[in-house]
Amino acid sequence: MTPLVEIIVLNWNGLSDTLDCLTSLQGLDYPNYGVIVVDNGSVDGSVEAIQAQFPAVTLIETGENLGYTGGNNAGLRYTLARGADYVLLLNNDTEVAPDSVSRLVDAAEADPSVGVAGPTIYYYDRPDVIWSAGGAIDWRQGWTHMVGLDESDIGQLGHEPREVDFVTGCALLIKKAVLERVGLLDDRFFAYYEETEWCVRIARAGYRIIHVPQAKIWHKISPGAQSDSPVVHYYMTRNRLLFLKATGAAVNAWLHTLFAEYLRVLISWSVRPKWRGKKAQRKAMLQAINDAWHGRWGQQSVSRLEARG
Repeated sequence: MTPLVEIIVLNWNGLSDTLDCLTSLQGLDYPNYGVIVVDNGSVDGSVEAIQAQFPAVTLIETGENLGYTGGNNAGLRYTLARGADYVLLLNNDTEVAPDSVSRLVDAAEADPSVGVAGPTIYYYDRPDVIWSAGGAIDWRQGWTHMVGLDESDIGQLGHEPREVDFVTGCALLIKKAVLERVGLLDDRFFAYYEETEWCVRIARAGYRIIHVPQAKIWHKISPGAQSDSPVVHYYMTRNRLLFLKATGAAVNAWLHTLFAEYLRVLISWSVRPKWRGKKAQRKAMLQAINDAWHGRWGQQSVSRLEARG
C-alpha cells in the first residue's frame, strides 16, 4: 500500500503565494496525499479564498501568529491523530515538481534508517540556481550553511540520495515513527534554526537525514531582503545561540560565535561609516543577545524591534 503523506503548508498573510503553492501541489503524481493549510491568523482574506478555491484542502486556523514552530506543530498534531505515514512541511512560497513527493518517499522507503528527507531547492526566479541541497553544521565554529548555495546545477549533486546534517524546513519530509519518537519542533525558536535543531535531535536518535537530488522544488526567496530585516536578524542571532544551547555545543563554538562573529560585526557596524545604515540591525542584534542571555525565547514583538530602529 502506498504510504499516506500529509503536506502541511503554513500561511500567514501570504495569500497569493499560498494559492500558487496549492495549485502546484495539484500537479503531483503521488497517488496518496492530503494537503493541510495552517493559517496563522491572517488578515488578508486567505481563509476565505483558500476555502473557496481549494475546498478539498483541510484548513486549520490558529487565530494568531504562532510562528513557524507553533503553526507547523498545530499541523503535526493533527497529522499524528490522522495516522499519516509521512508528513511534508512545505513553505507556502514554493512550487513543486510533479514527481518531487514520489522521489522523496521512494528514498525514505528504501532505507529504514532514514528519518528525514529533503529535495533540491532552487530559486524561483533563477530556476537552475541552487538555494539548498541540504545543510551542513560546523560544530567547531557553531555555524550552519546550505550545501550548494548559489551554485548553478550542472549535475554536481549526482542522482543518489546522500546524507546531510540537516534539511531546511522549507521542504522537509519526516516519517511518522520518527515524529512520534523525537517529538515536535521546539517552540522556543518561533522561527529560524528550529528545523536544524530538530534534525540534530533526530540524528542523535539514530536516524539518517538525507538530501534527494532528483526531488526538486522552487522557492520564492530573496536573501537580500531577509538579511536587511531587523526582525529576521533578531531571530537568526538569538536562535543561533539557542541552537548551541539546545544541542549542547562545545565551548569553542560559543566563543567563535560570540567573539569572532557577533562582537566583530557589532564593532564594525558601530564604527565604520559605511555601515551607518545598519543601525536597526545592530539594535536588533544587541536585543537578541540580551534576550538569549536572559532566556527570553519564543515570539518577539515585531513593533518593539522596529521601534528600536
